[in-house]
Amino acid sequence: MPNNNSENNSSAVAKSLFVRCRYCGQKNTVRDDYRNNSANCGRCKMPLSNEPHKKFADLNKHDYVHPADSKALAALRAIPGIDSALKKLLEVTGESAIRVMFMASAVKVTPEQCPDIHAKLQIACTTLGVDMPDLFIQQNPIVNAFTGGVEKPVIVLHTGLIERLTDEEMLAVIAHEVGHIHAEHVLYLTAARLLEALVNASVAKIIPGSEIVKFLISGGISSALLAWARKAELSCDRAALLVTQDPHVIGRTMMKLAGGTFASKINYDLFLEQAREFQKNYDEKKLDKFWADILNAGLTHPFPIWRVSEILKWVDDGQYTKLMKQ
Repeated sequence: MPNNNSENNSSAVAKSLFVRCRYCGQKNTVRDDYRNNSANCGRCKMPLSNEPHKKFADLNKHDYVHPADSKALAALRAIPGIDSALKKLLEVTGESAIRVMFMASAVKVTPEQCPDIHAKLQIACTTLGVDMPDLFIQQNPIVNAFTGGVEKPVIVLHTGLIERLTDEEMLAVIAHEVGHIHAEHVLYLTAARLLEALVNASVAKIIPGSEIVKFLISGGISSALLAWARKAELSCDRAALLVTQDPHVIGRTMMKLAGGTFASKINYDLFLEQAREFQKNYDEKKLDKFWADILNAGLTHPFPIWRVSEILKWVDDGQYTKLMKQ
């Protein structure tokens, strides 16, 4: 009797072909009716496509860093003694404490542990030209991710964020954090996050080197540092776009940050219109600009709508396309 299963299997093999993932390079078997984005890579889980994916051999941070980031950082570095004070802050609080904390309380991502997330980290690092940092997943309902450390940076993703994202959006978030490393934000960013936890004077008094903390909090240095940190996020949204190479991935990620679990019912095109309207009002109406700046001053990140409008502006101005053609 003929073996129908063998015939079916042979037929399936005959009808299959191979597609190499443009992101991670994995060779994938697909059906002969395969079309772009109709299947996902078995390694990184990104949509398979025959379109090229640009890798930057020698990307200069100044090619994409947002002007507001550059201006704020220059002002910050002009403060006498700021670099030595920040490095001292990290010495006395213990940079190693960051690594110990996450090794003890979070899940370290490796090629074997959460391999698709590890592959996305590798994609972001090879695209931007950054050495691979350690990446951890932490149980936390707060929708956030951050990069810390100086000599050995670590990236931490909260489960509250991961659970809301598609694979493409996950790559965008990881690439954003890798952007902090490429743009050399990590010293200032780590200090900013530490200062957020130490602004209470009663806390500052009980840690070693409290004089350093008092110096940074006094004279508006802490406020200037946190203000710069918000602007640095705009640069890293651009880094994320250089990795995903699709502005709508960034836009949809921001839509989820704005709309949360309700995002599936939100019209994306109308969301983009809202972002453009916000930017127009910000540029043309002094009162809107005043309130946007005042309200955003108390946050760790710019408003999601603001971030979308900035990415749209970067694309519309042709700067993103020019960089992709280099």
